[in-house]
Amino acid sequence: MKFLLVEDNIELANAISSRMQFDGHVVDHAERIKDALAFQDTGEYDLILLDIMLPDGDGRSFLKQHRAGKKDTPVIVLTARSQVSDRISMLDLGADDYVTKPFDHEELQARCRAVLRRKSGTAQTIIRLGNVAFDPVAGSLTIDDALINLRNRELRLLELLINAPGQVFPKHKLFDRLFAYDEDVSENAIEVYIGRLRKHLESSDLNITTLRGLGYRLDHG
Repeated sequence: MKFLLVEDNIELANAISSRMQFDGHVVDHAERIKDALAFQDTGEYDLILLDIMLPDGDGRSFLKQHRAGKKDTPVIVLTARSQVSDRISMLDLGADDYVTKPFDHEELQARCRAVLRRKSGTAQTIIRLGNVAFDPVAGSLTIDDALINLRNRELRLLELLINAPGQVFPKHKLFDRLFAYDEDVSENAIEVYIGRLRKHLESSDLNITTLRGLGYRLDHG
């Protein structure tokens, strides 16, 4: 998954980013609303973590713009405000959930998983295709009940493909979802991860097809 974190407290932002990256997620970090809007205009995100008190304004203004633009990316608000009225107002503005500071990082991770499950419309996270079972939350892949060990980016690449079998993913789109904005990596890295994932899937009913000039597609059967 790719997250946008909007938080001006650098120490807290680094802690959140480290936890999320340890779980294999990609995190872009914005300290200001204007930076968050720029990230949003140029990238796709699965989830936004939004602080309220920011140097260039109130995070609620970002939330208003986000929802006014008909964007359905889930938003979890990170707030120091504990009044019920404050929390209700943020939910009314379109927040999907909120976490009150200070918070436990495991709670934040659990809230993220719950919001993402709700967005997908299912409480069941395991995806089954043929002899493959993939659990993106647990980070596990089994083929014929045998556990296959994948690295974080291999897992996230598989997650993108297996959630939309038959869909063509251009290389630049996969690159955008797997790498943060400030990572010094070329798009050719995608070919490396596609190659690794193909090896892992050799005994499966799945196949990654390369469509020259278009991208990659996960085929079943």
